[in-house]
Amino acid sequence: MQYPSLKSTLVAAAAIACAASAFAQEQIVKIGHSGPLSGPNTFAGRDNDNGVRLAVEELNARKISVGGKTLKFEVISEDDQCDAKSGVAVAQKLVDSDVKYVMGPYCSGVAIPASRVYDGGGTMVSTVGTNPKVTQGGYKHLFRIIASDSQIGGNMAAYAANVMKVKKVGVIDDRTAFGQGVAEEFAKEAQKLGLTIVGREFTNDKATDFMAILTSLKGKQPEAIFYGGYAPQAAPMARQMKQLGVSAKLLGGDTLCSPEMGKLGGEAVNDLVFCAYAGMLMDANDTTKAFQAKFNKRFGMNPDVYGPAYYDQVMFIGEAMHKSGSTDPSKVGDWMRKNPYKGVLGEYGYDDKGNRLKAPTVVNTFKGGKPAPVASH
Repeated sequence: MQYPSLKSTLVAAAAIACAASAFAQEQIVKIGHSGPLSGPNTFAGRDNDNGVRLAVEELNARKISVGGKTLKFEVISEDDQCDAKSGVAVAQKLVDSDVKYVMGPYCSGVAIPASRVYDGGGTMVSTVGTNPKVTQGGYKHLFRIIASDSQIGGNMAAYAANVMKVKKVGVIDDRTAFGQGVAEEFAKEAQKLGLTIVGREFTNDKATDFMAILTSLKGKQPEAIFYGGYAPQAAPMARQMKQLGVSAKLLGGDTLCSPEMGKLGGEAVNDLVFCAYAGMLMDANDTTKAFQAKFNKRFGMNPDVYGPAYYDQVMFIGEAMHKSGSTDPSKVGDWMRKNPYKGVLGEYGYDDKGNRLKAPTVVNTFKGGKPAPVASH
């Protein structure tokens, strides 16, 4: 039997000691992502997930040090299906896994009930849920990283009244927390501006046939129809408006500003759909153009609506950890509320409820199946 030499034993022991030392000097930071990774809004969930992963890769390359340890960021992504029950289950799973930072949920109807679970676990939540109720729960670890429904719906109403010069509008919503919320805000502001709401109709976020409600509204002769809902329903709605000869423009919130509208709706969306996007287009300036090129190189596709915002917020969190010298969500959150951050989509800053300050919105239409800006707010 051959025994290992003293030299080889010492070398092996030294290697183990070095590995243990390196591990001891490293701290794992889990970044959760809750979003629709299946179903009609999968395109949005994947885009958001890509934004998180790109930021995590860059933060790891920077080797941020906190408390003498190098932070190693890891992504844990879960499918909440844009469903409240599934979203709450995902929230509990992430909290039980000791995830202290979560990007998402994407849908307001998930963000509202799931936020209670995250708050109970001391987890920071950064969501694009735009319903005003999202930030009205008093949760100190919650941030809305884009404009709210009141800004999105209000700006679209102002554009309809002041630029499009319409007098009569119809309103449709899909009965989700997001769709209903943004439609209510549009209707409220529209009435303040003197517009007449000639009819209100309702559908759901699984529907594909809108002929009946569009026929009903057509008879009331609205000059514009606002739809509170998502692109997978708005695109066929636009096609059916064309089929029925509805002359009204189709208005909506930021979810209708997705390139997915052009893919699903084809030529029907061109110069028909107008939407208020809570952010900046990727050709807005040199910074956004450079980000789009980087994103495309990494994932083989351009970012959709919210991927850049998810990227920005993760980078903001990383900077806050470095500057505050802590990975504790309370300390990191306090630093973020007191200090602005310049990201791809402009400056990020938050009020005491977690609402983003100075959140940009851009009114778009579609040209050649792609979003094209017509006004900024």
